[in-house]
Parts: sequence; C-alpha cells; structure tokens
Amino acid sequence: MAKKQQGHKKKSAETAATEPQTDRAAVAGEQEVDGSAAAVEATSEQQLQLELEASREEARNNHERYLRAMADMDNLRKRSQREKEDLAKFGNETLLREMLPVIDNLERAVAHAVEDKTTDGLLEGVRLTLDQFSKVLEKFQVVPIEALGQVFDPAHHQAMGQLETEDYPANTVVQELQKGYLLNERLLRPAMVMIAKAPVARAEAADTQDAEDTEDTEDTE
Repeated sequence: MAKKQQGHKKKSAETAATEPQTDRAAVAGEQEVDGSAAAVEATSEQQLQLELEASREEARNNHERYLRAMADMDNLRKRSQREKEDLAKFGNETLLREMLPVIDNLERAVAHAVEDKTTDGLLEGVRLTLDQFSKVLEKFQVVPIEALGQVFDPAHHQAMGQLETEDYPANTVVQELQKGYLLNERLLRPAMVMIAKAPVARAEAADTQDAEDTEDTEDTE
C-alpha cells in the first residue's frame, strides 16, 4: 500500500513538472504563429503599397499620353484650318499668275498708243479692258506692288540693272520694267526694276570729300 502511494506521488510530481513545459511550448507556439501572421500581414501591406505606386505611375503615364494626344489633335486641327484658309486664299494662284502677262501686254499697248497719238479709239478700248482686268484682280485680292521711287526691296523687287542718275538717291527704283503683284499680301510675282546709282563723277567727288574730312579730323586730333 505504501509503495502504491509512493508511486502515485511520484507520478503526480512528474505530471506537475511536465505541465509547465507544455504551457511554455504552447505559448511559444502561439507567439511564433502570431509572428508569422504579422510578417505575412506586413508583406501583404508592402505588396499593396507597391501595387498602389505602380497604379499611380501608370495613371500618370496615361494622363501624360492623353495630354500629348490632345495636343497633337489640336495641332492637327489648327494645321488643317490653316491649310483650308490657304486653299481659299491661294487656290486661284496659278490661274491669276497666268493672267498677269495679259495685263502686261495691255499696258504696253496703252503705252504705245499714247506715244503714237493716232489711235484714240483703240487706246480707249484697251484702257477699258485694262481697267476691267484690274478690277477682276482686285476682286481676288491681287494688288500691284508700288516700286517706282521706292527703296529697293529684294523681297518684292527683282533688280535687272543699274542706272546712273542724280534725280534719285542710290539704291532707289528709278524704272519699272514689269509690275509685281501681291496675292493676299503674299508675293505673287516680283517687280522687275532698274536701280539708281550715283554718277561716277559724283561718286568720286563724294569719296574725295570723305577722304578730306577724314584727314581734317586726323589733323585736328
């Protein structure tokens, strides 16, 4: 009987010693599970954050592409509008350019008739025709270039030569060989002109005077 009681006490002591170890193991297991869950949660949060940043970057890129596309469309619309306006303004350019020689010939006929002074009827008819042609050109926004007496402008004038004269300053248009024209303020044909230059004697005198003035200035210094 005593042996049974001793055995029972021994077994109870062993059981009591084992229980704390089991509890500690259980707690450690729970802590490990909690740590793993926290790590998984942290990893998921990081993944979500990365996906959010990627989505934001994609949204920014899409917005930039949208803005570029809208800008391209606006530029295309403006270019198409300009081309449409140019077509309306300059669609008859070739036809009008071909009509200009007719005007030239009529003007020459008038000039010859004025010099001849014996063909008044013909002169009047040509003048009427020329006036009618000029009105047609004006209707299509074709206007002659003012050249005679103007300072030479290479954008509107085509120099055919030079004439010595004292009546005009140098580099001034003194003779118009053929009229130039503008179409809607754009050059349709340049005016063929002769340019004034100082006579040789006057030019030499001017050079001499400049040299004397230079010498006087140097002597004064």
